[in-house]
This record gives sequence, C-alpha cells and structure tokens, in this order.
Amino acid sequence: MNGLGAYLVKLTQRPQTPPMQSPDRDTWGERLPRRLGLWSAVAVLIGSTIGSGIFRVPAGVAARIDEPGPYLLAWIIGGAVALCGALSYAELAGAMPRSGGVFAYLLEAFGPLPAFLFGWSCLVVIRAAALGAISTIFAEYLGYFFVFSPDQIQYVAAGVIITVALFNYYGITTAAALLNTTTLAKYGALALLVGLAFVAGDGSTEHFTPLTSGGVGFSAMATALIAIMWTYDGWADLAYVGGEVKDPERNLPRALLLGTTAIIVIYLSVNVAYLYLLRLPEMAESRLVASAAADRIPILGGMGGGLVAGLVMVSTFSSVLGSMMTAPRIFFAMADRGLFFQAIARVSPTRKSPSVAIALTATLGVLYVLFNNFQQLADKFILGIWPFYALGVAGVFVLRRTRPDLACPYRTWGYPVVPILFLLGSLAMIINALVTDPLNTGFTFGIILLGIPVYFVWRAVERSRGSRERSAPGS
Repeated sequence: MNGLGAYLVKLTQRPQTPPMQSPDRDTWGERLPRRLGLWSAVAVLIGSTIGSGIFRVPAGVAARIDEPGPYLLAWIIGGAVALCGALSYAELAGAMPRSGGVFAYLLEAFGPLPAFLFGWSCLVVIRAAALGAISTIFAEYLGYFFVFSPDQIQYVAAGVIITVALFNYYGITTAAALLNTTTLAKYGALALLVGLAFVAGDGSTEHFTPLTSGGVGFSAMATALIAIMWTYDGWADLAYVGGEVKDPERNLPRALLLGTTAIIVIYLSVNVAYLYLLRLPEMAESRLVASAAADRIPILGGMGGGLVAGLVMVSTFSSVLGSMMTAPRIFFAMADRGLFFQAIARVSPTRKSPSVAIALTATLGVLYVLFNNFQQLADKFILGIWPFYALGVAGVFVLRRTRPDLACPYRTWGYPVVPILFLLGSLAMIINALVTDPLNTGFTFGIILLGIPVYFVWRAVERSRGSRERSAPGS
C-alpha cells in the first residue's frame, strides 16, 4: 500500500514501548503528567482554531475577492496550506512530543536563538494579542443581549481571560473536559447551520454564477489569504501541549491530521452555505455575516441573530479556553530549558499544572485587551507567527540530515513536496504583507528582531550568575 492510505494505516499502529523513564521526568523529559487522550487532543486543535474568524473574516475576503470561484479557491488554498503544515508537524510531534511544540522543534533543529525568538514573540505580541482579540469578540457578541460601553466590553473580555485561566490552573483534565464540550457544541452548531441553509434557507445557486471572469489578481488573493490563515490558525496549537498527550507517538500525528481535516471540511461547508444564502456583495457589506446568513433561514424566524450571537460566544469562549491551555506551555518550556526565568517552569504540586506560566499568560492577555482595540490586536497577531511556522517545517529537512538517529515513528506524507508547498505558501504571504502593509508587518517583525539583543543580554546575565554561584564559598 502506498501514499496517504499507507500513512493512515501507520497512524493506527501502536509504536514500540519507550524505554524506562526517570522518576521526575518521562521518556521525553517532561514533568507534566500525560492526561490528554486522542479525542481530547483533537478537541484542543479544533477548539483553539474555530473562534471568531469564520464569523467575521468571510466578509473581508468577499470585499477583496468578488467572484465565487476565486473566493472558494482562496479558502481551499488556506486549508491546503494548513494541512501541509499539520502533515509536516506530525513527524516532529511524533519524534519530539514536548511541551512548547514549535519551541522544542526550533531548539532541536536550529539552536537556542531561533527558539528564544519564537518564545519572545509569543510573550510580547502573539499569544497575548490572540487572547485579547478573541475575548474581545466574545464581549462584543455578549453585547447583543446586553448594552455595553466600549470600556465595559474590555472589562468583560478581561474577565473571560481570567475565568479560563482559573479553569486551566485547576488542571488540564478539567480544562479539557470543558473544551471537549464547547468544541462539540460549536462544531455541531456550525454543521446544523450548514444543513439548515440548504434544506430550509432562502438561498439560490445563482449566487455561484458566474463562477469566475478571471479578474481577480494574485495580490488580492494573497492579501485575502492572510485573513483566511488567521481563521485556520490553531492547527499547530496542539503541539504546544505535546508533553501532556498520552501515547504521543501515536496520538499526536493522528490528532493533527484528524483535527485539521475536520476544520477544513467545516470551513468550506460554511462558506458554501454563506454563498448560497448571500451574494458576495451582500457578504462584503455584512459586518456580522453569519447573522446576515441566518436571517435568510425562515425556519429560525426572528431568532437567527440571537442564535448566531450565542454560537459566536460559545465558539470564542472555547477558543480562548484552548489558547489558554496551549500558550502557557510555550513559556513553561522556555523556562524548563533554561531560556526564561526558572520560576515560570513551576508545576503546581496539587493541580499538576504550569501555574506560574498560566498566571503570566493571563496577565499579558488582560493588559493587551485593556489597552488595544480589536483591529490593533489582529494587526499585531496575524502574521507574527508565520515565520516560525515556516522555520518549524524547515526543521523537518534539517533534522533528517543532522539527526538521522532521531526516532521518527511517522514520516511526513508526501515528503518533500508537502513541506515545500507549505514553505512556498508561507513565503508568499509574508512577502505580500511586506509589500501591501509594510507598516503593521514591519512593526510585528521589528518586535521579533528586538528579541535578538534581548537574547544576548539574557545569556550574558545567565553566564554571570553561573560564575557567581561557582565562585561562592562552599560551592
């Protein structure tokens, strides 16, 4: 058997039993207990990915791409890029099921500086901005039922971040149980919305014609793709909790593939449903495109807007919960590997959670949400992660050459074409962003590069402290 079929068969095969582990760390060097099973791992990926984007981004994409064929093609390309990334990361996750995910892969493939820059970027802009942006949308949709001032929206968003932080502090089992429930609810609700659109919706297949006239240029597609990839972002989040997944050599690759495929299916289905119910010009003018689509389903009566608002609230709460589960593991891994303050690597003796890392993440998220609006948050977040995603995928090539001894239970299906496609897609988005939006893109990349002098200062301080400890009396 060849190709993808053989790959799927391999994913169902149980790997060899790993060697004996030390009392305080497991085989791969992890101190956090492995409590996430396969379906909880899938829920982490789906829950972190489906947030607010699928309810907001289609309107922006429709404003840039005014033909149904290219519009759907852009979403297909986005899904293909995410799937290529997930297939590539499956090899890394199976070989190195460590907390921190991308951080661990960069550290192994390229050394401490790129790994530090990834952690630095997550610390100062990427993760806190993501939490702030998604929790803000939760608060905005809660405003459908209650009247909030702009300041009150920020306070509600901050309260959401604190709430999910408490759930995560209590333990990953508790957080995962809630995430499983909310993920199933929002995925099922989206599937129901798609079904009602075609069974009971006031739509038309004429909205898909003419499919294309060839008038959509590359730049418009590439710019739209940046926003689309924001909705797909989350496909790699599972890797951050790789140190807490049971039977990781088997479950991490399977969960990455299953979860990413499920995301692609529901996103394409929802967008086809939107197009069936609304023409592209209507979508482009609809700030709340999901609500506008629900209004075209007569069976929902006048409840469509309220139902969609509730769905968005469940979706964004679930996404914030998943992000709070995954982001602290990056900072925990940095500290555990000597690239951040050691206190951040503390594990709660009772809850067995990275308590200080969770508190740090929540604090940064609250600060961001109180001092930035949604658009500012989104601008800081969208592209900052992609250079590191690309570098992580490049690590597949590097590690195959430099670490032939590294046990890889699963190999990237379609290698080397699949990772190359991901790298090309990432490069195209980054270059287009630098050309079309140099200010925001330059600001984000400037923040990343600022981490270089911070890294060398950190290493100098650490060496100085080590020297003092070695020269102290009695040492």
